[in-house]
Amino acid sequence: MWTGFFADEPVTNWETANKSNRDLYGRFFHAMLAEGVYLAPSQFEAAFVSIAHTDAIIDQTIQASQKAFRVLSQSAGG
Repeated sequence: MWTGFFADEPVTNWETANKSNRDLYGRFFHAMLAEGVYLAPSQFEAAFVSIAHTDAIIDQTIQASQKAFRVLSQSAGG
């Protein structure tokens, strides 16, 4: 189980989670969706990895996230 946050500090509780960048998570969510990876639409929901996720699916997810981060970086002027 995991959850991703876009934050300037480690997220360890509600206070730090509440400071995270919801807009950036939303853009990441949509970039991943465009690559065929369905994440929770809210960063406050958990994601799960199970034995149903094959190495190929995990590799596809990693490649999709790398592309999504590139898209986010380009849209931020980076």
